[in-house]
Amino acid sequence: MRIAYLDCFAGISGDMFLGALVDAGVPLSVLQDATSALNLGASLRVETVDRSGISCTKVHVMEGDKLADGEPQQQTSREPHTMQPQTQHLHKAGHSHDHEPHSHTHVHGRSLSLIKTIIQGAPLADAVKQTAIRAFELLGHSEAKIHNVPVEEIHFHEVGAVDAIVDIVAASAGIHHLQIGRWYCSPLNVGGGMVVCAHGTFPVPAPATADLLRGIPTYSAHIQKELVTPTGAALIRALDPAFGPQPAMRVEQVGYGAGTRNLKDFPNVLRLSIGESSAPDNVETVTVLETALDDLSPQVLAHVTETALAQGALDVMLTPVIMKKGRPGTLLTILCNEADSAALQRLILTETSTLGVRIRKDCRVSLDRIHTTVQTPYGDIRIKIGSRDGAELNAAPEFEDCRAAALQHFVPVKLVQQAAIAAYRR
Repeated sequence: MRIAYLDCFAGISGDMFLGALVDAGVPLSVLQDATSALNLGASLRVETVDRSGISCTKVHVMEGDKLADGEPQQQTSREPHTMQPQTQHLHKAGHSHDHEPHSHTHVHGRSLSLIKTIIQGAPLADAVKQTAIRAFELLGHSEAKIHNVPVEEIHFHEVGAVDAIVDIVAASAGIHHLQIGRWYCSPLNVGGGMVVCAHGTFPVPAPATADLLRGIPTYSAHIQKELVTPTGAALIRALDPAFGPQPAMRVEQVGYGAGTRNLKDFPNVLRLSIGESSAPDNVETVTVLETALDDLSPQVLAHVTETALAQGALDVMLTPVIMKKGRPGTLLTILCNEADSAALQRLILTETSTLGVRIRKDCRVSLDRIHTTVQTPYGDIRIKIGSRDGAELNAAPEFEDCRAAALQHFVPVKLVQQAAIAAYRR
């Protein structure tokens, strides 16, 4: 299986992600086409730069001859990026993300619905649109939660600017071009210090970023600067990677995407490694957390189940069991990645009545999974496809998509499911 690993030792931002994609071999035309499709009057400028001795790719989003984020251009390259003249200008996305307390006070303000309209109206592949819209929806819900207003009333400032829209859409195009079977990611270094946002000065990570990073392993080290931006956090969340150390893989390409600042003795880069999984026969190790409960309200059990999934659990199971003294009880079983184990142990110990948790390592074999989107009379529905050695073995519509469409059109869920499968088979 083709896999990719993001090493976020210096955090992540939209422009760093774009730089890593280009440096790892994604054709510039892929990003060009996605940017041009938005019809926002933006372009990308790409250069090779040095970050603490590492040669890496820096991507700038331009509006005319100016940087789209409003910051002055800096002469940071050691040499021009080798490409044909007509490919030197591409659309950039996100903030300039200089990874220091910088002004986030763009005057641009676009609503979530307007941004979705821009993306939906662009001549892009459905999968690219879906990932980009998912990232903006995640941002919108985080902003709405922070400001305690309906998501429809949110008007983005920083992430509604041209550079952020291009960052997310172009990154989505690069992601789907790679055809990665599974994404992996290191814990995220969020940095430290303070950051100036449209609504004031806040500690790093900024409020929207902090909300997006809930349940994701993070730490703060080395630099008192903003290292993870809202755009970067939204892209990570939309990717839904497994977190932890780099898995066993045969690395074929390595790409370095540069942040704006060349910090002293600190490589301000995002590293992307792409290759084939070297795990035998698709076998992977998962952590299993388990405890039996005979004195806990079903309402609390439901809450623990939902919270565990939100915090990164791979699966949660509740099994009826008979415990000592003939008491009926429930066996709570949580499957997770090792990186999420500690947080989920705390969840079990704090939210349930148990006095202990059993922990073990199990091996599992999984099908390679990808998503595609089909059009039905009830709207776009995602189809999850499971395959092995290139042969498709399973295909099923995403239930949440079907349920939302059924509610919107006042039809049974099974009717939407049947329409989705029929559209996929066609």
